[in-house]
Parts: sequence; structure tokens; C-alpha cells
Amino acid sequence: MVLKGEAQKLKMIIGEEDRVYQRPLFEAIVFAAKKYKMAGITVIKGTISYGADSILNNSKVFSLSPERPVIIELVDRAERINSFAEIAAKLLEKANCGGLIFAEEVHVFLYKGSKKITTN
Repeated sequence: MVLKGEAQKLKMIIGEEDRVYQRPLFEAIVFAAKKYKMAGITVIKGTISYGADSILNNSKVFSLSPERPVIIELVDRAERINSFAEIAAKLLEKANCGGLIFAEEVHVFLYKGSKKITTN
């Protein structure tokens, strides 16, 4: 796949303990991205967060989530990002969890694989 120039980044923020189909939600999203041949995906575990539940439903001024956040980022062409965002949203709905999904315009300067081949 050639990916250079204008593209989009899809970013999702979910909870580390969110599950769907008896597996972690972030893992299900990675496997869905692989199945739909997205250019690539990165999962980053965060340290601390708060979100919509804390803002809307908590009487405290500032309440932190007891579960750690997971940030998922994908970069691909805009039309592919838009299609995959719908898939990701359905997975979040199926998991019955909260989260945030948004897209940003990005400019890709380099996208290439390494020449290293590993065998397991």
C-alpha cells in the first residue's frame, strides 16, 4: 500500500478493561483493522483519565476513572478511515462501554515497512 501526503488519523480512547466477544476491546479493534487491511494501528496504554461519565454523572468537581485509558491510533486514507470508524463504533456499542472516537487530518511523509523478516 502506498500512503503519502494527505491522510487521516483515527483516534479512539477506551478503557483497558472494556471487553467484546470475550477479549479485550482494544485487541478486537486491532484484529478488525488487520482484517480490513488498514495501513497500520498503534495501541498506547495511558496512565490516568476521566471522561463523559465523570463530567455528566458525578457530583465531585473532578473524578478520575479507576481503569486505565487505552489510546488507539490508525492512519490511512480518509475514505478508509471513515469506513473503519463505523466498524469501531459498532464494536464499542457491542461492548456496551464508553469512549471517544475522532479523526484528524494528517500529512504522511513516510510510510514503509522494514526489510527485516523474522520467523517464529
